[in-house]
Amino acid sequence: MKKVFFGLICFLSSFVLAHAEAGEIVLEGTYQGKNLYVQNPFTNSGVGFCVYEVRINNQVTTDEVNSSAFEVDFLSFQLAIGAPVVVTIKHKDGCRPRVLNPEVIKPKASFVVVGIACDAEGNLTWKTTNEAGPIPYVVEQYRWNKWVTVGTVQGKGTPSENKYSFKVTPHSGKNKVRIKQVDYLGSHPSTDVPFNSKVLPVTFAMKDNTEKTIIFKSASGQPAETMYEIFDGFGNVVKKGFGSSVDISSLQGGKKTYYINFDKETQSFVKK
Repeated sequence: MKKVFFGLICFLSSFVLAHAEAGEIVLEGTYQGKNLYVQNPFTNSGVGFCVYEVRINNQVTTDEVNSSAFEVDFLSFQLAIGAPVVVTIKHKDGCRPRVLNPEVIKPKASFVVVGIACDAEGNLTWKTTNEAGPIPYVVEQYRWNKWVTVGTVQGKGTPSENKYSFKVTPHSGKNKVRIKQVDYLGSHPSTDVPFNSKVLPVTFAMKDNTEKTIIFKSASGQPAETMYEIFDGFGNVVKKGFGSSVDISSLQGGKKTYYINFDKETQSFVKK
């Protein structure tokens, strides 16, 4: 009797330990109308398959997991396109299943721009349809012969018409902005949106002979705030920001040349 009891305890202990040490794979994303496919190896002992349970949004699926490969079927959950999903694949210890197409629950940049405009003050507005998931919109401004990220706006991710706005800081003269989304396939920009600003051209100068501060001024001679970047001769950015002055006391001297992007200009200066 004692042997039987002892054997039962050992069996239960090993069962609990096996599940305590078992792992899980968690995938988060949005439903895109496609199913996941899972490669399911045998357990480490060679008896049975690795996966023992699959959950979608914490509900156990009816998928048949006792095979070398199976499909995680979303159809029975009646999810709308773009709905958030969390897939949990629970597996035994000593083996690991492989999800063959995890990208199918990653949101794709499917947006269609139905209207986009920017006024002279930099008020950018746009309307979209056909969004398949809540991907952020990246707002970019063309400065210094390159596209510069100036902010992000969270996408709503619904297929109906969505409206957005963002305040861009214009530089003097002709400006150009755009929006884009980035997904697992790459970058998806909108068309360029040109506009003319009322900002006066900006100049820069050293504040005094100590060469510790750069100041920016408008054509009227008044202090002017502007985006700026300072980089060394190797192209390394050493300072960047927005303001009417820059503290450059920490920059290495010795007649070293630096380059500065500001307003829409690129110029150079020497730190003695």
